[in-house]
Amino acid sequence: MTSTAVRPPVVGRLLRLDPLVRRLALMSLVTTVGNGLFSTVSVLFFTRSIGLTPGRVALGLTAAGVCGVLAGVPMGRLADRVGSRRLLLVTGPLEALAVLGYAFVHSFAAFVALTCVATVLERGGAAVRSALIARAVPAETQVHTRALLRSVMNAGLVVGSAGAALALQADSRAAYVAVLVLDALTFQGAAALLAGLSVPAGAAAAARERRAVAGRRTALRDGRYLLVTGLHAVLELQLAVLTVAIPLWVVLATGAPPALVAVVNVVNCLLVVLFQVRASRGITDVPTSARACARGGLLLAAGCLLYAVAGSSSGSGSGSAALAAAAIVAGALIHSLGELLTSAGGWTLSLDLADQRAHGEYQGVFMSGQAAAHVLGPLVMSLTVVAHGSAGWLVLAALFTVSGAALPAAVRPRESAGRGAASGKDR
Repeated sequence: MTSTAVRPPVVGRLLRLDPLVRRLALMSLVTTVGNGLFSTVSVLFFTRSIGLTPGRVALGLTAAGVCGVLAGVPMGRLADRVGSRRLLLVTGPLEALAVLGYAFVHSFAAFVALTCVATVLERGGAAVRSALIARAVPAETQVHTRALLRSVMNAGLVVGSAGAALALQADSRAAYVAVLVLDALTFQGAAALLAGLSVPAGAAAAARERRAVAGRRTALRDGRYLLVTGLHAVLELQLAVLTVAIPLWVVLATGAPPALVAVVNVVNCLLVVLFQVRASRGITDVPTSARACARGGLLLAAGCLLYAVAGSSSGSGSGSAALAAAAIVAGALIHSLGELLTSAGGWTLSLDLADQRAHGEYQGVFMSGQAAAHVLGPLVMSLTVVAHGSAGWLVLAALFTVSGAALPAAVRPRESAGRGAASGKDR
């Protein structure tokens, strides 16, 4: 990417008119509708239809998560060699087969094996798609395009989750298998859209040049990139705050109604859908991206402090419950704003600090950092909020503040490294 600033109205017109971006957005929408369908019913399907215990489901998903962390770099390197589009045309149908395979699982061993395969394809595919966007979308519109795609993805998840309510209401094997079939069809649909994707000639030529040198394995030896990946992964723990810490906190430590958890999720999704593109404006290069992450870290920390207030204000009476609910909702609003900034800043950092000749490998490293945060997130929430209550929220607030504040220093180019070194370019 370059640091060329683009006025938001111009970017808006490009996103509305550019057929490449429209096709990428439609691919994201189709895929995430399927993801929303499956993720909403998956745990109930595993327990009620396959017959696994909740503990075994958790163990299998944890093992799959570890496999997903390890998938990013190998898949990224493969994308550098064979091309991102070509690889996705293979992994998409394979993901469809993996999802359909759940209908034939009847043992814990088969569940673990299939879940690991599906997660490797999913997490590896995410790295490959990121590399595809990096190579196909013009540099000056990269961040805004990714912001648009993230908004579309969240809208797709909402639609899929709403559709899954029908299967949950039926609560039958037939209904759950129907969801699996629909999810598999979305992977096939996304692959069909990808097959018709027209990659600009310049991007195709650059891809050939990158494949010629793809044997260079630089990402795992790029200290600055690894540091940035690790710091941003700490910020990614915000997802576990939403999905693990807040539900448990609302139920166990506040007088707020359990339905508030759904309100928090809706607020978060709506803010991402409506404001992710706007939040990306002004993030044009490495320094502005790092500063956005620093601001986002502070907002995440402020959200944690409000969550802590919700616990300390809990007590008997409707007034305490109302105060706790207000603190949770206010924290979720601020938290979501922090998420918008850290996401937008992370995209630019992952692209601008990468060696353009090995985007697949670099995106694989960055995505593996995110995947590690998602795997470790529930454990971190358990060791902080669940174990220590309000003090745990203070620890999380400190983590978000320090990791965000460290990014501007971490991205500064080394004095001994010239601009344009293989480890990345501050453009």
